[in-house]
Amino acid sequence: MTSSSVSQQVNRLAGSIRRHGPALVLTGAGCSTASGIPDYRDRDGEWRRYPPVMLGDFVNNEAARQCYWARSMNGWPRILAAQPNAAHHALARLEDAGWLHTLLTQNVDDLHRCAGSRNLIELHGNLKSVLCLQCGECLDRNALQQQLLQDNARFQEGIAAAAPDGDAVLAVEDLSRFTVPACRRCGGMLKPDVVFFGESIPRPRVEASLRALAASGCLLVIGTSLMVYSGYRYVREARRRGMPVVAVNLGRTRADAEFSLKIEADCCEVLTALSGAMCPPHKTVP
Repeated sequence: MTSSSVSQQVNRLAGSIRRHGPALVLTGAGCSTASGIPDYRDRDGEWRRYPPVMLGDFVNNEAARQCYWARSMNGWPRILAAQPNAAHHALARLEDAGWLHTLLTQNVDDLHRCAGSRNLIELHGNLKSVLCLQCGECLDRNALQQQLLQDNARFQEGIAAAAPDGDAVLAVEDLSRFTVPACRRCGGMLKPDVVFFGESIPRPRVEASLRALAASGCLLVIGTSLMVYSGYRYVREARRRGMPVVAVNLGRTRADAEFSLKIEADCCEVLTALSGAMCPPHKTVP
């Protein structure tokens, strides 16, 4: 897509939000790739690598937990070092200007909050917290990293490739001696405070999201293929309500036939242009 055609599409997007806003925004992994966090799927919506661990496997299989935490130990520094990109900052500016009602994100990297988004619902949770499934103790993920490194020094620096959401492809194949962390309070099983594949989003979170949609005038989808129903449900509900649904995404999505406008361009470029068109310039203090 040429720069002139992107500009025309951004003008159409701005016009739609002005007519129907404020918008509910739904973001996915494509919003964080410019921050160095890989996405799950290619432009056809297919898995780039192996699928993420399923909840049932994590809870019921010690080897699956060893695999998860070994990969997480090596992938966590990428999440910790990631900084919000132009897309995150543009969405925060649009919220400040009153054009966005609520931001729903499927991402678990905390970058929207770091960029300044306030009315935020993290549908799938946040990697920076870890829960004990037995006593409910909440732990800081960065503190847990120190325990992981201390107990598993031999498994450090075994990354073959980075993967989404703090995951990593490891060069080490035998993880049978990897020490899985346990709750220091009760010895229970620890799980990152995120929604795994095969796990349902907590009902209060879904209900809050649907209330936000009902209070909005249109839905803006950013950087997601919508292959997972937890995101696609909002397109279905917006359509049921007769609301316009517009999207910015590189590649195919599950809802291509349901968009009133789709811009196939880089979300940083589009959102930066959109905020420039819709937000007043920052005032300087003399």
